[in-house]
Amino acid sequence: MTAYAFLLLAVAAATAFAVLKRRIDRLERDLQALEVRIARLDGRAQAPAPRPVASVRTTIESEAARARAVEAETSMVREDAPTAAPPAPPSPAFTLPRLSFETLVGGRLPIWIGGIALVLAGFFLVRYSIEQGLLGPAARTFIAALFGLALVAASEAVRRLPATRDDARLGQVFAGAGIASLYGTLYMAAALYHLIAPLTAFGAVVLVTLGAMGLSLRHGPPTAIMALAGGFLAPLVAGFDAAGIAPLLVYLGLFGAALFGLAVHRRWGWLALAASVAGLAWTQFLIAVLDGRGNLSAIGLYTMLLAGGASAALPAAGLRNRWLRLAPLLVGLLQLVAIAPGLDFGPLAWSFYLVLAAATLVLAWRDAVYLPGALAAVALLLALEGLGLTAMNRGATPVGALVAALLFTGAGQALAGRGRQWIALALLGAGGPVLVAHLLAPTLLPPLGWGLLELGATLACARLAWMLRSDADDPALTAATLASALLLTVALAQPLPHGWLSLPLALVLGGLALWARQVRAPSLFALPLLWLLAALIAAALPLLDIASAIFASLTGDRLPYRELPLFADLLRVLALPVAAALAFLVADPRAFGRTRRAAAILAGTSAVLLLYTLAKQPLAIATPERFLAWGFVERALFTQAALAAGWALLRAARLPRLARALLLLGLARLTWFDLVLLNPAFVAQQAGPLLAAHLALAAFWCWTLPRLRVPAALLSIAAALAAIRWTAHGTLLTGPIGSLENGGYSAALLLLALAWLGRGIAAGRHDLRLAGLGLLTLTTCKVFLVDAAALDGLLRILSFLGLGVALIAIGWAYSRFLARPAAAPEPPPVT
Repeated sequence: MTAYAFLLLAVAAATAFAVLKRRIDRLERDLQALEVRIARLDGRAQAPAPRPVASVRTTIESEAARARAVEAETSMVREDAPTAAPPAPPSPAFTLPRLSFETLVGGRLPIWIGGIALVLAGFFLVRYSIEQGLLGPAARTFIAALFGLALVAASEAVRRLPATRDDARLGQVFAGAGIASLYGTLYMAAALYHLIAPLTAFGAVVLVTLGAMGLSLRHGPPTAIMALAGGFLAPLVAGFDAAGIAPLLVYLGLFGAALFGLAVHRRWGWLALAASVAGLAWTQFLIAVLDGRGNLSAIGLYTMLLAGGASAALPAAGLRNRWLRLAPLLVGLLQLVAIAPGLDFGPLAWSFYLVLAAATLVLAWRDAVYLPGALAAVALLLALEGLGLTAMNRGATPVGALVAALLFTGAGQALAGRGRQWIALALLGAGGPVLVAHLLAPTLLPPLGWGLLELGATLACARLAWMLRSDADDPALTAATLASALLLTVALAQPLPHGWLSLPLALVLGGLALWARQVRAPSLFALPLLWLLAALIAAALPLLDIASAIFASLTGDRLPYRELPLFADLLRVLALPVAAALAFLVADPRAFGRTRRAAAILAGTSAVLLLYTLAKQPLAIATPERFLAWGFVERALFTQAALAAGWALLRAARLPRLARALLLLGLARLTWFDLVLLNPAFVAQQAGPLLAAHLALAAFWCWTLPRLRVPAALLSIAAALAAIRWTAHGTLLTGPIGSLENGGYSAALLLLALAWLGRGIAAGRHDLRLAGLGLLTLTTCKVFLVDAAALDGLLRILSFLGLGVALIAIGWAYSRFLARPAAAPEPPPVT
């Protein structure tokens, strides 16, 4: 305890030193400015006024004659009068040299340390008498009072003594020490020993306070600092809990009020701030020491009054720094939140907080500096509400939160025209407490009750959005719209059955898009994306099931249908928001604003997943038998749908990115599933002529698009080979390759090469001619290297004979084509 007292005294001494240094520096600057001003005034008084030349000449002659006469008289007086000694210069006033280490340690600190030592000497003398039992309570109190009065009398004496009156610090030290001692004496007499009644003690405190104010007016700030340090340290030295917490808080409250009054009277903002810090430090100390053991209601009342009084006193005392003016208010609100659990979140705890919050709003109404404090009060309100609703005993939390919501919402709505911070206050007050209560304590009200409550909060926020409507990017308009949409979504979801969140999400998404079109504010167009994201998050589990099915399919699983979610559930949780998003993307080019591309990707991907799941439903391939009968059919339909849609969009020059994505998807599906992973030639499935038709149709889509000629040629070759395979094997294409089938492949490739060459020659298509020649070369190599090894006798002879004749004919025809002269260009028209 003694170490703590010394620490506080050291802090008080450091504060006093800093204040005195600032005052001395300011006085030195004022003195220099005054000397400069006096010098300027003297110069102006000595400067003669201009006169005419003639009058100046006459004046000079008369003044010279008068000066000669005066000099003669003076010389006669000097000869007759005795020599007189020069007058003694006046004694200078007491001043300290400029601040340095020597003057600080040798001339300034000892006086103040000595004053602190006097106060400690008095306190510890009384404490020693208590411990030793030397004096009774009345004698101890009387001696302490005499000691304080003696110090005050000493302060007046040193002001009058010739040896000390020039050093004002001596009077300041004695006066401050005396005031501190008298405060401590009154605390002992009333709280410790009960020697005087409470009313008498109050009157005595008032008298001492008036005396302290008078002495501070007489001696200046140092006396006030000493009084502050002594008054706040007196209970700590004497034992803060010796007489109970309530009398201590009454004492601290009266002492703080006296200091606030003195600070306001003398415009000492630093004194009001120091009193606030010391008072709130006492509150924090008591909260930590008591640890929830009783008297918390008294501490809460003291905290509320101190924070409110400090917030009113600081500007009246001349303090201009906005954050210093806010500090006591914020600390007081935080301390009330810390006290509330000890009061079981009862009416007292909420009353203290609401009264201080209301005082914050009044201060913010009168001075905009306190607006951040009002916003902080709302944030702390949400923290207090959360603590109360999650506690074992909720106490008055529901009612207190409702009153606080009405308080902040009403103030924000009434003063919304003053600035954006009031709008933020109204939005937080309307939506914050309701949403926190619904999240943490959903059983407080039935679903319909929550819906009505949230609908009322929606109307409050929507009023602000309507008031702020404009085509400008106003953050307040965006915030009001966002809060209204959020509250409306939650309100609409309450009467609906479980799992139908997509309906309010879709409705609000559409409402936001229409509101953005109505207001034309650029920032509002992006808000529907948030509701689309919310819908995707709400449908996360079904989407994960679809992703799992797709992954299983890509890795070779023949029955991915078993991984898919129920299509009815997927429609219920996702279809409506995705449909609404796609509708606005198609109908309004401004929909979703800067996030249009992201919205298109999300909505388009979700729509594809929905269509994929829907397309899997008719065949429902969940068994190996179903896969054997319908597996290839289903894959071919999916692939052709993607290719046809992409082809149609690209030919119509609409949505080129989506068209290219669909074409790439179709070609990737065909390559991976039909030619590599689940090729009907290796995996048993009913393909037959469908494979050839499937590949030929895919080749057709690609032949009509100039950039896909290479995939078109490859697909054409694959279609020809598939036709031969179907002819050789029937509907099931698995099995070995026979010699007749092998020859059929060569014949089909040869015919295809001839068709390309013929079409290329007829249409002048260089790419087709090159493709035909290339395929012809490959076919020739196949016949010589593969087919010849499998044939024997007459078949080999006929094979080579036919190939030779065909090659000769092709070479002759192609050489004739190359030998044709180029067509002469047409002459230009005659003009």
